[in-house]
Amino acid sequence: MAAQRRTREDWTEIALAALAEGGLAAVAVEPLAARVGATKGSVYWHFATRDALVQATLERWEREHTEAVIDLAEAGETPADRLRILFGAVLHPEQGVEVELALLASLNDPLVAAAVARAGERRVDYLATQFAQYGFGRAQARRRAVIAYSVYLGQAQLTRGAPETLPRSPAARRAHVAEVLRLLLTESADS
Repeated sequence: MAAQRRTREDWTEIALAALAEGGLAAVAVEPLAARVGATKGSVYWHFATRDALVQATLERWEREHTEAVIDLAEAGETPADRLRILFGAVLHPEQGVEVELALLASLNDPLVAAAVARAGERRVDYLATQFAQYGFGRAQARRRAVIAYSVYLGQAQLTRGAPETLPRSPAARRAHVAEVLRLLLTESADS
């Protein structure tokens, strides 16, 4: 039986899975190749260095975990609809936050730090745009965007460290998302 030819996309998918399971250190050429019964040469055919593989994997993460989620949210007709879709997509334990947490634990790597900063800024900018379109002033929209992003990151930590604190049933998760959205969209007395 002939060995399967792996594509660049195959390798970034394999690397993303390894990253989720074992952190950045798990994205090493030889173990990745062994994981799927391939040779190191198969990886190096597509990536000149490990850093090139890491960079491509981070770009894939940005596309799949930021841009694709924003694209999904854009199906909403109003800012509130878009925020509801966005929160519904990211505020539940099945979302798979392991990659996010692995990247946050690897911020000492310059490639990771740059990707996480880009994704964070893109996410906050998108949220701020939605809050501004909802009717909040620019500064208030930005503050609410940062709070919303903090909710996501905090929930990611809870998913790993204290999952019992999070809603479990689909109905409870919908209620949780609705409450987060209500709090973020309610005008405060000092706004």
